[in-house]
Amino acid sequence: MTYVLIAAASLAVGVSTSAQQDMVKTHIGHVTTAFQGTPTGQGLLPTALAEAKIAAQHAALAMKSEGNLDGMKLHAGHVINAVDPSVEANGPGLKYGVKRAAAGVAQHIELAAKAEGASKNVMTHSVHVATSAGNVATWADDIVATAQQVRSATDAKVAAEHVAHLNMLAQQLVAGVDANKDGQTGWQAGEGGLQQAETHMNLLLKGEGQ
Repeated sequence: MTYVLIAAASLAVGVSTSAQQDMVKTHIGHVTTAFQGTPTGQGLLPTALAEAKIAAQHAALAMKSEGNLDGMKLHAGHVINAVDPSVEANGPGLKYGVKRAAAGVAQHIELAAKAEGASKNVMTHSVHVATSAGNVATWADDIVATAQQVRSATDAKVAAEHVAHLNMLAQQLVAGVDANKDGQTGWQAGEGGLQQAETHMNLLLKGEGQ
């Protein structure tokens, strides 16, 4: 009877450990591979990257429209759509938004790190990924506010000034920004963008043997 109880207890521990590890993998998968509600069900990070590239493309098109107030306003609206479709529903974005996707990346990678059974590797790189994704979510709000200034402008010269700032912000969604001017863009607060989040996500996956 004693041996049976020990065996049952050991089995229960094994199942519990496996379930804990599954939760870590589940949240990592939400970031990298699949998440319900995203376009085609893809992961949150690929979704954020796809939307960010659309936003950057239309911010650049707004720059090329300098002198054409209607053109600048049109592309500013398209940028908003890719960044936060809850503010502007119409446009070329995927209808999920950079802001929502980046916030989801930060949330789920932090959940992976907090799950029982998370390795030191996951806990370390999750900070880097979450920080960079959090930067992007913050910049998303700045982008929407700047794009709205473009759309409310009544003078092409004034609009162009806001467009220049809009383009700078949109381009750093992916590339990040060397905020401390040390010659490189890290994952830290105020610096890392989606490129840095992706780099550290890949390092996390490599550390997990994936």
